[in-house]
Amino acid sequence: MVSRDPHAAATALLRLSLGSMWLSHAWLKYGVFTMAGFSQFLAQQQLPTALAWPVLLAEVSGGLLILLGLGGRWASLALLPILAGATLVHWPNGWVFNAPQGGWEYPVFLAAMSVVHALLGDGAWSLGRTPRAQPAALAGARA
Repeated sequence: MVSRDPHAAATALLRLSLGSMWLSHAWLKYGVFTMAGFSQFLAQQQLPTALAWPVLLAEVSGGLLILLGLGGRWASLALLPILAGATLVHWPNGWVFNAPQGGWEYPVFLAAMSVVHALLGDGAWSLGRTPRAQPAALAGARA
């Protein structure tokens, strides 16, 4: 039976959007900027280039967990340090993300949505969902 609960739909939309965003950002680093380019960007920010692969792998694994709804709320929390780092890197560029080198509002927004996801959970339409026990009166009424 498909739930018609708007809360379930909103939670699923948040989870699918957030998971897709993480995967697209991982692809941007790997497929567009390349790992050498991302490492160079980290070096320009005075960050260790050794962070390049761990960041990419965290984005891919976290994005998949969020997208599938398998412990996604914990993945959202675990990815917050990456968003904090992105915010600090982009802070000097100002508010608008289309500014040269990107602004800080996008990582801050994603951090807020990650916290919302962690608070709401993965939702009814996730692979990791554990069914709640139905009250006996409801179970009998649906039979």
